[in-house]
Amino acid sequence: MISEDQELSLAPEDYSLLTDLYQLTMAACYVGEKIDQRQASFELFVRKLPEGFGYLIAMGLAQALDYLEKIRFTAPQIAAIQSTEIFVNAPEQFWSLLAEAKFTGDVWAVPEGTAVFPHQPLLRVEAPLWQAQLVETYLLNTLNYQTLIATKAARMRDIAGDGVNLLEFGTRRAFSPQASVWAARAALAAGMDGTSNVLAALKLGRKPAGTMAHALVMAISAVEGTEEDAFLAFERYFPNAPLLIDTYDTLTAAKLLSKRVAQGKTQVTGVRLDSGDIGKLSQEVRSLLPEVKIFASGDIDEWEIAKLLAENACIDGYGIGTKLVTGSPVNGVYKLVEIDGIPVMKKSSSKVTYPGRKQIYRYLENGKIKVDYLQLIDEDVSNGTDQEMNSPIKLMELVIKGGKRVQTPETLEVIAKRTAVSVASLPQEIRSLKNPSAPPMRISQKLQELTDKTKNKKFQS
Repeated sequence: MISEDQELSLAPEDYSLLTDLYQLTMAACYVGEKIDQRQASFELFVRKLPEGFGYLIAMGLAQALDYLEKIRFTAPQIAAIQSTEIFVNAPEQFWSLLAEAKFTGDVWAVPEGTAVFPHQPLLRVEAPLWQAQLVETYLLNTLNYQTLIATKAARMRDIAGDGVNLLEFGTRRAFSPQASVWAARAALAAGMDGTSNVLAALKLGRKPAGTMAHALVMAISAVEGTEEDAFLAFERYFPNAPLLIDTYDTLTAAKLLSKRVAQGKTQVTGVRLDSGDIGKLSQEVRSLLPEVKIFASGDIDEWEIAKLLAENACIDGYGIGTKLVTGSPVNGVYKLVEIDGIPVMKKSSSKVTYPGRKQIYRYLENGKIKVDYLQLIDEDVSNGTDQEMNSPIKLMELVIKGGKRVQTPETLEVIAKRTAVSVASLPQEIRSLKNPSAPPMRISQKLQELTDKTKNKKFQS
């Protein structure tokens, strides 16, 4: 009988089992059919963007590479798989393969912080078939989620502008404790200024950022008598922290603080608004506290930021939670594109894929993306392209060779700068929140020819 673990915590040694069952059953089948060591290439990409998005910001590669380097099966894990009795007919060699398992393949990927479009591979795994198959679930998990967070954070930064402080407040709404740490990382790597997640901040070498909650104001007001007592208490221990002023009445609190500032009794550095008509309230608070930073929170997203800017709201920063760490998913897929040098593709209706190993070539004009070409890796870079354009940028880079990283891990600051440059390179019509235009991407002539040839290839059934 399989025992139940109430803790359900995750450690690197658990990586091997953090997969879908069919990855293991397919690996066992590959072993039985003696094709497990055939060289295979899988590419991870999205077929279409989330509704209302004009682009994605690739993110999560660092954790994907960490996973690939550390994946191992321990004897107790193998015994646990065997105890399910699902694999009673699996070939004996399957178990020895798991016991000696480690990733030995190559990985090509788009650098984190790069803007990408549908059908462009964020990552390609070239490895023995069973290895390349086994890692699908974890790679999709980290790249899909972090790419979503990074894209939303980049959109918010793009709308808010560089001078506005953006903080990630999403831990309580993220889909798991692990996801909350990944969300904080992706948000910072996409240009946000801080996170309230203490664990994530410290792991990422940052100071955690935040304010206070309504509970403190209510508790101290109830025990000591007034909202002013709550402000005084918090200021006593955290003199530079923003004060939350909408627990009871925002303008009454603002007038109280304005009076204390005028009397020289306090130095308020910032206040936070979390409810009500934030645009109007921010203007009224600014008139009362002209030197104080005004911070807004409460279901903030890129659309709300745009709305507040249109209303001439007096906002210096935003705390962004629920609508950053949740929302329309990035539906990345991971598909076999080549095995033993044979191009393959999925032909299902509405789920057709492009065969063969590919590279993305990006052409810029005056710092803006003119067009992207999706091409086969072995074709001439100029094949099918506009000859008058400048030399292209090759987006996919070799990041793992023979199971080992070949690049030094990048800092969040480096990735954030790349994100900013990537977003700035996008034509305005793609960055638009409302009805963004289609991405400027073309398929090379040779890739189209290979697609047509592979599509027409008949398999016996």
